[in-house]
Amino acid sequence: MIFGHISQPNPCRLPRAIEKALDFLRTTDFSMLQPGVVEIEGRNIFAQVLDLTTREQHENRPEVHRRYLDIQFLAWGEEKIGIAIDTGNNEISESLLEQRDIIFYHDSEHESFIEMIPGSYAIFFPQDVHRPACIKNKESAIRKIVVKVAISELD
Repeated sequence: MIFGHISQPNPCRLPRAIEKALDFLRTTDFSMLQPGVVEIEGRNIFAQVLDLTTREQHENRPEVHRRYLDIQFLAWGEEKIGIAIDTGNNEISESLLEQRDIIFYHDSEHESFIEMIPGSYAIFFPQDVHRPACIKNKESAIRKIVVKVAISELD
């Protein structure tokens, strides 16, 4: 996992596909977009613009992906995201790998939390369990952009 703020320069050179996704996040006015999918580079790199309301931790299921990494970016609002390494010990709640490249777990072993403020981003790789859209201080309307980058595009 990589955690940062969009206003800060990257601390090291990242794969071209991730740099392209971060450039999209830096240069897009998300107040002008409707919720939905924005193709950046076809189905290899695309963004999902989501308007959500944060919920209690137990109401959100931890998740992992296998074919794409997630860059979760908070445009406005506040949230906590649960994070953990996928140990292989988590009980699967629902597997939608074929349809949506997602596995939901009932719970997440050794979970901790990061706090997101506008401009924060977190990059989750296939081994990173994450539980997004959790309440930070109080229930909050958020606009979140999830950029999906195909693992096959990493160089």
